[in-house]
Amino acid sequence: MVEKQTTVRGAAAVFGISKSTVHKDVSENLRREDPALYEEVRKLLDKNREERHLRGGEATRKKYAKEALS
Repeated sequence: MVEKQTTVRGAAAVFGISKSTVHKDVSENLRREDPALYEEVRKLLDKNREERHLRGGEATRKKYAKEALS
């Protein structure tokens, strides 16, 4: 996730698992196994959470712009 700067949804799609599993693996397993990497991923998750309303708004804008052209 850190290398590609991806979202939980993106990581879940790549690995073919649910978003819940990604969260659980990060919050429980990674914290135990590699605390330094956990901190990097946690910062990325926090950044994504702060920006998600922007991504959602952009997706909605594109959806309605596409519909207007049809």
